This record gives sequence, structure tokens and C-alpha cells, in this order.
Amino acid sequence: MIVRLASEQDANGFIVLAGQVEHWFGPMVDDPGFRAVIDKHIRQATALVAAAPGETGLLGGLLFSAKSPTYHVQWLVVSERARRQGVGRALMTEATPRFPPGPATVEVITFGTDHPGAAASGARAFYERLGFTAAEAAPPDPEGGLPPGLPQNHCLTEAPALSYSAAAYYPDLLVAPVS
Repeated sequence: MIVRLASEQDANGFIVLAGQVEHWFGPMVDDPGFRAVIDKHIRQATALVAAAPGETGLLGGLLFSAKSPTYHVQWLVVSERARRQGVGRALMTEATPRFPPGPATVEVITFGTDHPGAAASGARAFYERLGFTAAEAAPPDPEGGLPPGLPQNHCLTEAPALSYSAAAYYPDLLVAPVS
């Protein structure tokens, strides 16, 4: 497996991956705003992909922000065929050195424990295995979710544990320190 910065040629691969998780996040494939977010991250070099040499299609993808002091994993997805094979961990491992050193936290929003996708997707347990701990419930934007163009109900962070509270179907915030 190769993990690298995404290029323009990978944008459609992100859309294919999105189609595999729409049942948890809602419509993304036909959303021009979502495509615009992917394109923006690719241009800003804040999109990573995992691919298998000699194979077509992406194994996974990750969109992140690298603005200190709080970095955000904005979207991480692994292909159905590659789940539980280390792809998500490899993407996170490649993203971490891209966060400038210094005191900071990494945040990611993921399913609240009361969301049907929390157990089915394995996302929450995945982030917790990486050292993320629950923080406060992530506040929804005015439309009731994450910023426009990003999948809904997905956020965790990594840092010293903060208070944890989750309203039904609202995303939870998890945090972890950056060393």
C-alpha cells in the first residue's frame, strides 16, 4: 500500500469512496459542494490517499486541516474491500507529520454513541484505538451538521479528555495531543 498526497486524478476516487458510506452520512456523491471540498483539499495539499500498486481505485482517503494549534481530521474513509487492514491507520500515520510541531490538538468528529453508524462503521472504536478521547459534543452548524460540503455526523478529537456529553444523533468531539 502507498499513502501519498492526493492529486486531481484522485478526485473521482474520493467520490467512489463517498458512495460506499452515504448510508451513514447522507448524500455526497451528487453534491457539488462535497466535490468542491475535495478539490480544495487537493489544491491545498491537505488530502491524502491510500492505493495499492497495480490496482485500480483507492483504498482510502483523508481530508485534513493543518492550522495550529488545533488540527482537524475532516473526513477519513476506507473502501469496503480494505477495511480492518490498516488503511485508516496508515492514512493517520501519514497525516500526523504534516501537522507542524508544537503544543496542539488533533480533532475529529465521529458518530455519537447513540448513532446507528457508531458500531456498524467501526469509526469511533478506530479513533479511540489511536488514542482519541471523548470531548464535548460537537456543536452543529446552522444547518445542523458540519460545514457545508463535508459529511454529517462525523467528528472526534485527540487531546486531554474533556467533558463528554452527546445529544441523540449529534456528532461527538474527540481529542488527542500532538507531540
